[in-house]
Amino acid sequence: MLKSMTGFGRSKYEIEGRNYVIEIKSVNYRYTDVTVKLPRNISYLEEIIKKEVLNNVSRGKIDVTVTFENISSLGKKITINNELASMYVNELKNLANLYDIENDISVINIAKFPDVLQIKNEDEEEKIKQEIRVPLKEALDNFINMKQIEGKKLSEDILVRIKQISDKTGEISKYSTGLIEEYVVKLETRIKELLKSEIIDKARLEQEVVIYADKCSVEEEITRLKSHIEQFENLIKIEKYIIIGKKLDFIIQEMNRETNTIGSKANCLEITNLVIDIKTELENIREQIQNIE
Repeated sequence: MLKSMTGFGRSKYEIEGRNYVIEIKSVNYRYTDVTVKLPRNISYLEEIIKKEVLNNVSRGKIDVTVTFENISSLGKKITINNELASMYVNELKNLANLYDIENDISVINIAKFPDVLQIKNEDEEEKIKQEIRVPLKEALDNFINMKQIEGKKLSEDILVRIKQISDKTGEISKYSTGLIEEYVVKLETRIKELLKSEIIDKARLEQEVVIYADKCSVEEEITRLKSHIEQFENLIKIEKYIIIGKKLDFIIQEMNRETNTIGSKANCLEITNLVIDIKTELENIREQIQNIE
């Protein structure tokens, strides 16, 4: 089953006041590149997320964006800086005595001063590590599902184009079969015109035909082209997922090479036109498979 290199997946997960949102998107890339963007307070999750993505993706430029909001009490503890509070109280008392003003110090007032109440984060890493796997799996599932849907569309389009190439290759084979016979007739006619005689050196004629046949025969190229087409179709239709993008690209290069050779050897307008059609389809397929993982 083909997979496209482009895809998008999103997941949202809420539990006990902790909210996770994960988005995964990818674009074409020759190699594998995973970038993870995280809030600073959970930056320790970067390698875990990257490893999980790499277990599911083999090629492409992948961006993972994670947002995290923690409004729960997990990992939070309020402490009072008694030493600092005592200093505030003593100074406020001295101020009241010095200016003979009312001493209306209250707990609420003291608590409002900087650094008297402190919120400390206790170790919460393990809890969050376990929780984030839930939205990460869902986002990856959605991401891969979209890649498979896109891959199916690519597969259908490519198979149509490969069928057209196969049909045109068959037409080239038919045309090439009659090239030698046509050449013999033309050569005999030309020799008679030049010699102004019906007598022809058969040995010389056969020699010329052999030379021409060797130069213009495209049967070997057609055989190899058909073999490449069969290999390509088998890879496209395979049910089990394997990494085939680079293999398909290589086969297309080989098909293009054989087609070029056919075009240069076959001295026939019909074959030339068919070669142009095949090269056009090969280029379209080549562009398509650049998006295959």
